[in-house]
Amino acid sequence: MSAIEIDGSQGEGGGQVLRTSLTLSMISGQPFRMANIRARRAKPGLMRQHLVAVQAAARVSDAAVTGAEVGSQALTFVPGPIKSGDYEFAIGTAGSCTLVLQTILPALLHGDAASTVRITGGTHNPMAPPVQFLQRAYCPLMRAMGAEIDIDMLRAGFYPAGGGVVRATVKPCGKLRPLELISRGKYVSGYAERIVAGVSPSVARRELECIGAAMRWDGPQLRECVLPAEQGPGNAVLITLEYEHATEVVVAFSEKKVGAEDVAKAALREARRYVASNAAVGEHLADQIMLPLALAGAGRYSVAKVSQHARTNADIIARFLPVRISFEDGDNCAMCSVAPST
Repeated sequence: MSAIEIDGSQGEGGGQVLRTSLTLSMISGQPFRMANIRARRAKPGLMRQHLVAVQAAARVSDAAVTGAEVGSQALTFVPGPIKSGDYEFAIGTAGSCTLVLQTILPALLHGDAASTVRITGGTHNPMAPPVQFLQRAYCPLMRAMGAEIDIDMLRAGFYPAGGGVVRATVKPCGKLRPLELISRGKYVSGYAERIVAGVSPSVARRELECIGAAMRWDGPQLRECVLPAEQGPGNAVLITLEYEHATEVVVAFSEKKVGAEDVAKAALREARRYVASNAAVGEHLADQIMLPLALAGAGRYSVAKVSQHARTNADIIARFLPVRISFEDGDNCAMCSVAPST
């Protein structure tokens, strides 16, 4: 079988091009060659997190790989059969555990037995979804499609120190079910939480006070999670909005010389954009459920904003699967539709 040729600089030109290619290569059995990996990033080529995603995919599918080294801008990946098992991977930096997980979990659904995956690295990284996002937003939609995936955070790992531990269990799923997610449904609940380790509680508390005043939340809607100092230093503020059919999780991270109120306001802006839209899912969740819907062969969802990231992902998916992914603008949101290409 000839390899699919992929230019990693196309579209958004980041790591998602590689991760989607790895996932779909494992599942479809189609090898690929990629040039210009992460060409649009300040530091092109494979970083540690991307290399571990390649190594994890290679172990899961017994693949033959060339170019798997830090800094490499070219890669060839020839998959074998997907193997269930108990896997452990260490990123060695604060690179995202969740992005590595999302590379291999869809493939492990095609195994012949249950699998576990344990990854050490970053759990709360400004450039990736936090573990809580996968637990509350991603996994429920995967369950609605028939996948049994559970994710636990055993230890937090903030950027830049890392050292977090995430464990996932996944059971085989012969075929994902199509999903139509046009409306988010009725509002169920909402809450904010601060997750801190090795950071002054008074600083993080101001973030909750700011969100509480803006959202008119108090009591159990303002939650504190103070972790052991050795799991930091780190401070993340999360806003979770639960609706009948979907949950949105937004996050903001503290940075040097950025005030607590500014961190809170960053989370509030994203939460308010989602609330003000008519969309079922937010911008980031829209990127992540596109691939499972393509594996199901059909589905639709409304999204607040179609990002360049999402359009690039759609182009890569269509290289591996016989599906057509289209976007249509609507009133205050857009629609993403997945349908067979033939």
